[in-house]
Amino acid sequence: MKRILIIEDEPSTGENLTEILELEGFQPLLATDGRQGLELALRELPDLILCDVMMPELNGHDVLASLRAQEATKRIPFIFLTARGERQDIRVGMNLGADDYLIKPVLAEDLLEAIEARLERAQQQKGFCADFKSAGPLEKLGLSPRESEILLWVAQGKSNFEIGVILQISSTTVKKHLVHIYEKLGVESRNAATVRAFEMLSAEPV
Repeated sequence: MKRILIIEDEPSTGENLTEILELEGFQPLLATDGRQGLELALRELPDLILCDVMMPELNGHDVLASLRAQEATKRIPFIFLTARGERQDIRVGMNLGADDYLIKPVLAEDLLEAIEARLERAQQQKGFCADFKSAGPLEKLGLSPRESEILLWVAQGKSNFEIGVILQISSTTVKKHLVHIYEKLGVESRNAATVRAFEMLSAEPV
């Protein structure tokens, strides 16, 4: 049973998320502020974390930065769930290493779809020890610096829209770059390109 840590300071939202996850067969863990959530994450090592941004004690960005800085938790899928949806907030969260960013109120099916997608991505990465700190190694695939940067974000599961927000370019521009990336790599899909990226970004298989 997959364990999902919910870090949410609003009681009704926390209870609602807990109920949704329980009905879908997950084992939810609930923390009511950022500091408690960080402690739970370090102790329990959940399979995925859902986290609000604006919280007392420790905000979501600080929680994520702390988790990404530690070996035991740096690869746990992390989804921000917040009422704040400005592009700048999304960019900050993604640059810190968030895997997704859902805006409240979120439909149960959208939440579950995001969770399943991130768990599947984590499973895909399991055979590798990819280091996402730099896109430099991807240039060895014959990609330009910009193409390498885009592939780096693709390998982390980001959508064209999210990559556009992070890099401050349009989704159409991201799509055009991806066409060139696929041609240079000799692949036809996002998943195939991701595997090539994992191979280049991993010092050695786990």
